[in-house]
Amino acid sequence: MKSIDEIGAPSAANETEAPPLDEVMEFLRLLWAVDQGLRSTSKCMETTMGLTGPQRLVVRLVGQYPGITAGGLAEILHVHPSTLTGVMKRLQKRGVVERKSDPLDARKALLFLTTEGRALNVPSAGTVEAAVQRALARVPKARLEGAQDVLTVLAKELGVGNAPLPFDGQGEGAAPGADTDGVVAAGLAPALGLAGTRPGTEPAP
Repeated sequence: MKSIDEIGAPSAANETEAPPLDEVMEFLRLLWAVDQGLRSTSKCMETTMGLTGPQRLVVRLVGQYPGITAGGLAEILHVHPSTLTGVMKRLQKRGVVERKSDPLDARKALLFLTTEGRALNVPSAGTVEAAVQRALARVPKARLEGAQDVLTVLAKELGVGNAPLPFDGQGEGAAPGADTDGVVAAGLAPALGLAGTRPGTEPAP
């Protein structure tokens, strides 16, 4: 496994000639770098396009699955539906996402993009998915499949899929309804097709 140092990142460890990190710590260091990049990109996205990383991800998913329920969206992101409340309220207030009653079950609300939302639901430079697309294009398919396997196993070890995670990207657990700058990395994997997760249905009240 190549360390961050080997791909050009500055290294205080090298400067002090400290012993190299073991495999686990080096992998954690790389995950930390990805997490910091997600947060930084999210903040830039909010400035340039008016959407945070979590908001942009929701827009892209609702655009891909028009009529999805909040429960189905939460399933893809591995979060509890209540933790999406803040994101959804902001997107609805801005007129990007709208709720419509399910004609087959009035208790359920279906999510759709508005005209403004559809205008935002296009590939854009400076977004997380644009960076992921560039990265995937540089990695041979065999190595990419190996990386997907590692991320899938790690997600399972961390309990993703067994217990919903807070949609906060901060690692400390946001209160339900909170909308933050970060993006939950574990939620990105299925959304980008890395774990084969498909949208489900809204749990019955």
